[in-house]
Amino acid sequence: MTITTTGRPRPDGPGPQRARSRRAGLRRPRLPRLPHRRAAGAARTRAGRHLHGGPLTYAVLSLFTAGSLFPLVWTAVTASRDNARLARTPPPFWFGTRLAENAGTAWTEANMGLALLNTLFVAGTVALGTVVFCTVAGFAFARLKFRFSGALLLLTVGTMMVPPQLSVVPLFMVIAELKWTDQLQSVILPTLVSAFGVFFMRQYLLEALPHELVEAARVDGASSLRVIWHVVFPVARPAMAVLAMLSFVQAWNDFFWPIIALTQENPTVQVALTGLGRGYVPDQSVIMAGALLGTLPLLLAFTLFGKQIVGGIMRGAVKG
Repeated sequence: MTITTTGRPRPDGPGPQRARSRRAGLRRPRLPRLPHRRAAGAARTRAGRHLHGGPLTYAVLSLFTAGSLFPLVWTAVTASRDNARLARTPPPFWFGTRLAENAGTAWTEANMGLALLNTLFVAGTVALGTVVFCTVAGFAFARLKFRFSGALLLLTVGTMMVPPQLSVVPLFMVIAELKWTDQLQSVILPTLVSAFGVFFMRQYLLEALPHELVEAARVDGASSLRVIWHVVFPVARPAMAVLAMLSFVQAWNDFFWPIIALTQENPTVQVALTGLGRGYVPDQSVIMAGALLGTLPLLLAFTLFGKQIVGGIMRGAVKG
């Protein structure tokens, strides 16, 4: 408390009325809420909720799902019947009791165990080689400067316009000279690199790999191999997952070149299935059972690794 010139005591600090008036003066005026502010608040409120489609959306999705699953279900239905029932009209629309018997017959007659192992080895090797070599080539075309790079890229893309049937005769002559007929390397090496994979990785790395990141690695003293291993591969991982999936499925389902280079003694799945259609009256139920056995590994792979593949694609699509 202090003494004023008039002799009246004055308390230290502002009085309660003056403090209230000062706080009232510092208080910000309340602005009216605008429509866009209300919309933004509502969007933030809905951000954590799941969006639900209407009945028409679910009906269309169900229709497309049923259409996609119909070939697989029909294969299983025909594989569980016999030839006599399949020849009747109308055809069967539900499962029978001969699925295990027909699958066992197809497994024995087509040497399906060896065919599955060979196909798994061929498809896995082709997918791995395609991913590695196409990523390195795509990085070279995207970020390295060398002479005639544009002409080489056009030449690489131009090979996709050549029908594969035109290269069968010279390719088979090379395989025969190397004595690789009926051996798995004759199927692996011609498909170890694809022009589509090189172009695909080049386009992806042009957008996803900044030039400054490569230059920073060069300044730190990294060699070309180290740049590829520690910079290019981590950046290109989502695209590599997509390319590996496409290459694996294509190699698994490839029929044209394996039927020429391989025989029934050392087949892939598609070559082995041709052995089930022999005879005067082919047993359609056994053929369908073999096709079902050849499809199950792909379904199992997509069931186990589907989330990882889709997650890699989404990580590559969303930036920030």
